Order: sequence, then structure tokens, then C-alpha cells
Amino acid sequence: MSPSPAPVAPDPDLAARRSLRDHRRFATALLGGMGALTVATYALPPGIATDLLQAAAKAGFVGGVADWFAVTALFRHPLGLPIPHTAIIPNQKERLGRALGRFVAGHVFTRGEVSQFLGQLDLPGILRRFLSDPAATRPAAEALAALVPRILATIEDGRARRALGRILPRMLGGRDAGRVIGRALRQLVRGGQHQDAFSFLLSSLKAALASREYALQRAIEARVIEQGGLLVGWTVGAAVAQRVIGQINAELARMEPERSEMRAAFEEWVRREIVRIEQDPARAAEIGAAISRLLAHETMRGWLGDVWTRLRTTVEEDATRPDGQTIAFIAGALANLGALLESDPGARARLQVAAEAIAGTLLPAAQGQLSAFIAGVVARWDAGTVTEKLELSVGPDLQYVRINGTLVGFLVGGVLYAVLHALFGQVN
Repeated sequence: MSPSPAPVAPDPDLAARRSLRDHRRFATALLGGMGALTVATYALPPGIATDLLQAAAKAGFVGGVADWFAVTALFRHPLGLPIPHTAIIPNQKERLGRALGRFVAGHVFTRGEVSQFLGQLDLPGILRRFLSDPAATRPAAEALAALVPRILATIEDGRARRALGRILPRMLGGRDAGRVIGRALRQLVRGGQHQDAFSFLLSSLKAALASREYALQRAIEARVIEQGGLLVGWTVGAAVAQRVIGQINAELARMEPERSEMRAAFEEWVRREIVRIEQDPARAAEIGAAISRLLAHETMRGWLGDVWTRLRTTVEEDATRPDGQTIAFIAGALANLGALLESDPGARARLQVAAEAIAGTLLPAAQGQLSAFIAGVVARWDAGTVTEKLELSVGPDLQYVRINGTLVGFLVGGVLYAVLHALFGQVN
């Protein structure tokens, strides 16, 4: 069984083809009618009426032929004859494309038209509606997050480390660094994190003491021998060392409870130091200078360079995760921008002005590129396709040119004959 033929796609230009065909037939029939009328007048009885009709028919026929030639010459050679300056569109499509590009760029894509279009477009409103829709901002946030690794890849690591090494000392070691640290410490105290830091220091100190207890014991015994002699050291050195280490552990254990005196003293010292930092410019400047010296140290600079590497790696990895903080941060920023545009008319106005300014700045270059783009597109079109599409688009209207030329020629021919006959009489 032979396979059934594939269905033929409907012709999208079928209606236009029929319209062109019908108009062309009417114009041609009218032209033929003028020719037939011209011939028929020779069979009529001689007289002024016959002469008038014959003159009008001849003028109508000549006018119809002239307009047929003009219309046909736009798209092809009339009767297939290579007459100069015919088939204008297929032969001159590159030049026409360049002219069209210049016209669009210079008279349509102008600063005034672009500004008027942007004003009618209401760009802030469009952006606000887009940003207020989580279903739209989520894909946008994911797309922007996907660009983060590429952006970071364009940044040279060595340059980034050097920039970080210059920026952080200025940010953290300036004149107001102490006050910034004071405010940060006050937030830590308000949340109780300072006690967490104290507990961490205690646990670290106990762990260090336990790991080096033997070495510390030997050092104490050596000190006892140095001060009391070999006999005293041999007799009581180990006991003294154990007592000292035990006392240290006991003091550390006393500090562990939440209500211990040492914790209370530590908190009082921290609060007093915060007040000094916030109220004493000299103390704040002293802390800022200390931070500057610390950040200027070569070891710290190396650490800052490592911070950039770790930060970049972390951000790149997080940006690839759908549930990462990067996407969530970008989505939140977009939502905040939408809320700002919703509540702040000034922000909407500034956005509109900025869009028009950017468009005005980019317009000269865009005009040249648009002109070249249109010219290039037209130049790449197939001549036959261009001719067919244009003829289908404007062909019916051009057939009216033929019809009007025939009718106007008929009327003008008749009027001209009547006027000349009235002025000069019958021409023999």
C-alpha cells in the first residue's frame, strides 16, 4: 500500500493572490474595452460625436497602456523585453534597501519619536508589574544568578585580591571604624553573642591546656628546680606543677556557669568598652589605627587574598543551586525594586528619565546599525521573493493606477478634443 501523500500546507497569500488577479483582470478588461471602442468608432457614421468618442477612446487606451507599462516595469520587464530602467525592484533591491534603511533611521527612529514612544510605553509600569509577579521574577533571578560565575570569571583574581586588600583597610580602619565596631558590639551584647564568644574562648583554652598539660607540668617542675634547687625540685616539683594546673582548671571551671563572676565581669568590661568607643573619639581613633595596622600586616594581606578565593568559590557554587542564597537574594532585590516603583512616584519618574536619557545616548549608534541592518536584510532577500511579496502587498492598489489612468485618459482625451474643436473647428 503506497503511503498517503503529505498534506499540502495552505497558502498564506492565497487571498492576496486572488485580489491581485481580480484587480488585474478588471484593469486589463478596461484597457481592452478602450481598444475595442477605438476600433468600433471607425464603423460609426462620421460626425462630431463619433470624433469625440474616438478621441476619448484613443486617449484612454494610450493612458491605460502607459500606466500598465509603468506598473509592470516596477516588478519585471514588460512583455519580457529587457528595456532599460525596467524590473526596478529586483534589479535595484540593494539600493532600495539602503535607501529604506536611511529613511527609517533618519525619519522614523528619531530622538523625538523614541522619547514619545517611551513616554507612551510606561516603562516603569511595565517593570513594576513584572517585578510584582513572583512567577516572572523567579526565572529572571535564576537567569541573573547563572551569569554570576561568568562575571566572576572575567575578574582577574590577583587584581581582585589587591583591590580587596586596599578597600577593606579603608572601610574597617578609617576614622569612624571604632564607632562602627562599637555599634556592632552593642548588637552582639544585645543578642547575647558575646557570652557565646566567651564560652568559645574558654573551651579553646581548656582544650589547649589539656593537649599541652604534660609539657606545662615539665616546665613548672623545671622552674621549681631553678628557684629551689635540685633537692626541692625532686621533692615537691611534681606536686607544685599538679597543684598549679589543677588550680588553673578549677578557675576555668568556675568561669563556665552562666552566672559566674568572671562572666559578669567580662560583660561589664565589654559594655564599658562599648561606651568608651562610642563616646571617646580618641579611643575610637585608636581602635581604627589598630585595625589599620593589623590589616596592613603581610600575613593579614595574604589572608585577605585567600578570602577572595573562598568567597568566589562559595558564590559560584551557591549560584548554581536552585535553593541557593544567591538566587534568593536576587529575587528579593527584584521584589524590593518592584515595591519601590509601586510606592514611590519619584522613583518611577527617575526611571523614565533615565530610560529616555540612555536611549538618547545610544540612538546615534543605533541609527547607523539599524540602517545597515535593514540594508543587509533587503540585500539578502531573493529577488523573486521580494518582487512577489511586494506585488502581492501593493499590486491591487497599483492596478487602480492602471484603471484610473485609463479612465482619466478617456475623459481628458474627450475634453481636449472638445476644447480644440471649439477653438479651431474641424481639423481636415
